[in-house]
Amino acid sequence: MREALRAVRPLDRILIARGAGGPRLQEIIDLARERSVSVRFEPREALDRASNGAAHQGVVAFGAAQRYAELEDVLSGGEVQLLVLLDGVEDPHNLGAIVRTAHAAGASAILIPDRRAAGLSEIVAKAAAGALEHLAVVRVGNVSQTLETLKKRGFWIYGLDQRGSQLYSETDYAKPTVLVLGGEGQGLHQLVKKHCDLLVRIPMAGAISSLNVSVAAGIVLFEWRRHHSAAASKS
Repeated sequence: MREALRAVRPLDRILIARGAGGPRLQEIIDLARERSVSVRFEPREALDRASNGAAHQGVVAFGAAQRYAELEDVLSGGEVQLLVLLDGVEDPHNLGAIVRTAHAAGASAILIPDRRAAGLSEIVAKAAAGALEHLAVVRVGNVSQTLETLKKRGFWIYGLDQRGSQLYSETDYAKPTVLVLGGEGQGLHQLVKKHCDLLVRIPMAGAISSLNVSVAAGIVLFEWRRHHSAAASKS
């Protein structure tokens, strides 16, 4: 693992057993932090499950299918009109599908938190169907702080929430835009909602109160694209 970190191989995250220590382990932690690789301290039983019972000596690393981008590099790399921030999407199939859809809709990057969220695994790469080669994925440490940083850079923040005050199809999305989507089950965290400029909703006719997050992402992303394409054709 030390060799992988020294060679700057893409790693998604490293799990370390709670209570483990020693100079070799500290070297791995220091190298991981230098490379911006997420380090999590978990019960040894969690590492046993993650390694499928293989010997792990208190450390398990997960390879990444693609390197993560830096937010500042995305913002300084050209005109950015749309970013998608995922507030805790844990299913890799959903993440891959959102990456594919976001690229097709014209987004410049996907932003994901470094904890309690799916990373760039091979499953994500397969579900993205090649879009990872064209769309930057950025890991952020704190979602709320990231939203405030983006506000200061002129972005308008729209959160998708089933209790949103406005329909997604009746929203005048100001550019540059950040679309924030919540994780499976719980949706947007309350603190994240407070950092949104507007909460929008998709009206539901059936008995189910919400859509799969990747389906919801597709609906709102292409409404954003339709809205701005229509505005551009009139100007």
